[in-house]
Amino acid sequence: MPDTILRLALPSPLRRLFDYKAPAGVPRDALQPGARLRVSFGRREVIGILVELADSSDVPADKLKPALELLDRNSPLPAPMFKLCLWTAQYYQHSLGDTLSWALPVLLRQGEPAAARQERYWHMSEGASLDDPRLARAPRQREALRTLAQHHHGVPHAMLGKLLLNKDSLDLLLEKGLVRVEVQRSKPLERHGGWLAQPELPLNAEQRAAFTAVQSGMGDFGAYLLYGVTGSGKTEVYLQLIRHCLEAGKQALVLIPEINLGPQTLERFARRFNARIALLHSGVNDRERLDAWLAARDGEADIVIGTRSALFTPMKKPGLIIVDEEHDASYKQQEGLRYHARDLALVRARQENLPIVLGSATPSLESLHNAHAGRYALLRLGQRAGNAQPPRFLRLDVKSLPLDSGISGPMQQAIRQTLEAGQQVLVFLNRRGFAPTLLCHDCGWISQCPRCDARMTLHQRHHELRCHHCGHVERTPHNCPDCQKVDLRPVGAGTERAEERLNILFPEHPVLRIDRDSTARKGAMDKLFHTINKGEPCILVGTQMLAKGHHFPRVTLVAILDADGGLFSADFRASERMAQLIVQVAGRAGRAEEAGKVIIQSHLADHPLLVQLTEQGYPAFAEQALSERRGAGLPPFSHLALVRGEAHKPGQAEGFLDQACTYAEQLRDELKLAGIELLGPVPAPMERRAGRFRAQLLLQAGSRASLHRLLAAWLPILEAMPSGRAVRWSLDVDPIDLF
Repeated sequence: MPDTILRLALPSPLRRLFDYKAPAGVPRDALQPGARLRVSFGRREVIGILVELADSSDVPADKLKPALELLDRNSPLPAPMFKLCLWTAQYYQHSLGDTLSWALPVLLRQGEPAAARQERYWHMSEGASLDDPRLARAPRQREALRTLAQHHHGVPHAMLGKLLLNKDSLDLLLEKGLVRVEVQRSKPLERHGGWLAQPELPLNAEQRAAFTAVQSGMGDFGAYLLYGVTGSGKTEVYLQLIRHCLEAGKQALVLIPEINLGPQTLERFARRFNARIALLHSGVNDRERLDAWLAARDGEADIVIGTRSALFTPMKKPGLIIVDEEHDASYKQQEGLRYHARDLALVRARQENLPIVLGSATPSLESLHNAHAGRYALLRLGQRAGNAQPPRFLRLDVKSLPLDSGISGPMQQAIRQTLEAGQQVLVFLNRRGFAPTLLCHDCGWISQCPRCDARMTLHQRHHELRCHHCGHVERTPHNCPDCQKVDLRPVGAGTERAEERLNILFPEHPVLRIDRDSTARKGAMDKLFHTINKGEPCILVGTQMLAKGHHFPRVTLVAILDADGGLFSADFRASERMAQLIVQVAGRAGRAEEAGKVIIQSHLADHPLLVQLTEQGYPAFAEQALSERRGAGLPPFSHLALVRGEAHKPGQAEGFLDQACTYAEQLRDELKLAGIELLGPVPAPMERRAGRFRAQLLLQAGSRASLHRLLAAWLPILEAMPSGRAVRWSLDVDPIDLF
């Protein structure tokens, strides 16, 4: 009888499967696709995923290695998720082994058992009594036994501290035979009563129509774009849809763009639902992530909330997928497997026959185009919830005005008036650090990163110059490195500088900075939000972290210090991102009874884009932008793939891509694929980054099918090219960042 050949996907960038013999003593019927096996790969051991069984191999029998160990009798990855991974690897032209690794929690990639952790439970022994004479002079032991007597299912070891149970007392009770310890699987949280822990809010007519549209489609695939202005109550629609999903005995998956929205979203869901909620994002440790993943897979978590990677969480009884802030660029993975979680969520919903809701106040142009084409049902929420009114926009021309750390005189006056009225102010500046650069006033030296074509940002609080592109850090010099003079001046303003100046201008009010630096420590964000939610007058200074989904009812003024960055850019998506950011951050103003106001500082206050956005709103901007994209043949009216290359020496990456471009043109002609353009290769907009020289080649096609047919034939050629050995290259299908 021939040996059973295992075709395994290994965590490797190589787009192929690897053949192994079955482990010694393991019968063929114990080998199921999706199971993990430990194998020898080169000089190391790795965990592979079984894709298929075969009776023969192209590898000579004497060269075939046996797998070392079968880790699973059953696949830890259910069939629907395995199918999604196969689709993902094919669409993004990525290694299947790498794709499957992305889909599994870290501990499963390392070979941990795919089962909930075993935990020690302390129980009162049968026949034990609080009147046992051995406890007459041991009041602490008697009290510990009394506590255990109240917990018929036992007390998990991790809960001893919360119940004030002393481990020494329990050990003495164990010696006396009055308690026993059982090692068993962690018990899922138990629900008590109905699904609602607090009453639902009444829906207005628009919310009710949106809810009814999705509810009536439960049980079938349907894509719904919930296009609601900021503060229109999209979350309440989500919550009521989830309640309907839970009542049907199903699970819900909610994707959020930022880790910092996790605790806030979790708290709101936990207050509303008497449900088991699992939170998955990069901030939870590996053990907690595996427990949450397994709870969702086994049907023990009712609601799964997470950032983009939570998309790959299996659910035993899936019923609904929600993608909040669907326009957000954070849903696109920029390293390794460059997938877009929103787009894959749609694929998953179709494969598993689920409704999916994409929510945003500023939908991406791709989603709006799909809604206009009838692929998504468009659900509009045009009114703010309650009595809240939309904020009023004011464009402040600062061309001839002096700026004090980036803040003009009229802006300072508006901030003062708002604080004196007992309200809160949000100052938005999408630039971390104290100043974008450091300049020598005598000779003109500028703090340039030695590894990138970029300037280093001054972080004055830590006396450092930091490159926000490669992470290079230097101490701030006392003298100019070129002329040795001491007149070094910060140029421009970041959040640190704005915070410092606002503290001086308004010393009687707290100034709270919210950016990646100030919230790096655990619990820092919660502490800041606790201060904000007191409702007392204060100033919030921050980056785009403040623009996403937060509810600050006492903020009535949003001050945007610099709106000019996105008006002139080489990236065709820059204006869309800028418009979304302005509308999103403006949406933090006037969400309660007090009216909101948004003041935008600009040196280009009469720019048509700013005028249209502030006077006609995001819908008018989006229609205009879609019309321009259609005329230029840009996405969503065409499809892109970007090949990036980087090398240690100038010209190496361009040389590789030039040769690759020649092969692509030959293939295009051989396969008779019309409508595909190859643009480049050209140096990347930032040519040198982290010490490497970068170039890129853009493929643009009118047909997605034609583009993928070319990519599938082209990539094996690229992998075999000798010049590619000196170049680190990658393929990005549907890139959202051309830098």
